[in-house]
Amino acid sequence: MADLEKKANEAFIDDHFELAVDLYTQAIALDPTNPDLFADRAQANIKLNKFTEAVADASKAIELDASLAKAYLRKGIACMKVGKYENAKAALEAGTSLVPGESRFTNLIKECDELIAEETGESENHAADAQVNIVSRKDAVPEDTSSQAPMVIPSKPKYRHEFYQKPEEVVVSIFAKGIQASWVTAGFGEQTLSVSIEVPGEDGYHFQPRLFGKIKPDECKYNILSTKVEFRLAKAEPGLHWASLEYNKQTAVVQRIAVSSGKCRVMRCISQGSGLDFGTKLLKKPTYPSSKPKRVDWDKIEAQVKKEEKEEKLDGDAALNSFFRGIYQDADEDTRRAMKKSFVESNGTVLSTNWKEVGTKKVEGSPPDGMEMRKWEY
Repeated sequence: MADLEKKANEAFIDDHFELAVDLYTQAIALDPTNPDLFADRAQANIKLNKFTEAVADASKAIELDASLAKAYLRKGIACMKVGKYENAKAALEAGTSLVPGESRFTNLIKECDELIAEETGESENHAADAQVNIVSRKDAVPEDTSSQAPMVIPSKPKYRHEFYQKPEEVVVSIFAKGIQASWVTAGFGEQTLSVSIEVPGEDGYHFQPRLFGKIKPDECKYNILSTKVEFRLAKAEPGLHWASLEYNKQTAVVQRIAVSSGKCRVMRCISQGSGLDFGTKLLKKPTYPSSKPKRVDWDKIEAQVKKEEKEEKLDGDAALNSFFRGIYQDADEDTRRAMKKSFVESNGTVLSTNWKEVGTKKVEGSPPDGMEMRKWEY
């Protein structure tokens, strides 16, 4: 059994978490009353994002040895990752009583309190109560503050983080140099990202935001690079723009990004027989993927172009060029490449925003009979 446990520990250190789970399971079969085996298998299951199994293993370890602090820690982490913040807090509080002052417990308990407050709306109630107290004390007799404890200023986060997004995913980077895989524990919930970085000999770093939108936990992943840890969160609703990384009631109204693989045929046509100007024809309204927070109102732009052409405030070709310059300037690199290639190869009759569709083949196209095409300049 000792040999199996040693091999399991080595597999875990080498980031072979599935092998570690298998070896711990074999060791447990030989010694089913060993709490350390269950606690260690719980940690391996956390690494594999198997949080339900991790909670079960940690609970069994606590049942076998109620003084095993690491079992409470791992149960707390696993519960947080599945959104069971009350259960997580209870486990963490029990664990911190065994190791008073341990930063990993105190930091996670604080995160639990914040998440619970967000869910129940207690944050607003506390703010309102504080405001009432401030007003009621304006005319009160000043208190003797000489014996009061000094104000504690929150310390600066150990690592800086930032994010950017695409229509299908959100990419979060935590800038930490020289991090080893065994120091990182990450989990993905329906609307949570949970990260713990435990560098030996240093205070732990914990980051667990309630995300702006929902994600697909099974499709999320992370990579450990030389200067950062990068997390890729698959959006549950592709095309939904996140106004921020973390959920905030002030930014709860979201914007949807129009994503389309369709083509836009643009024709500036003049009848060769009569010389009549038929104006700008949009056979399909253009849509394109973008992660920029700026929202483009295509209906408004199209209406404005038509109005200006009608009132002769803007020449027809100038209106067309202005309209599509706006599309091109706000597009991503693949969209621009698709627009260029489709327009050139079709002799100006097809304008596609889908690089996957037009990138591997020649775009065919020709103007309608009796019409001539005028070039759009981007």
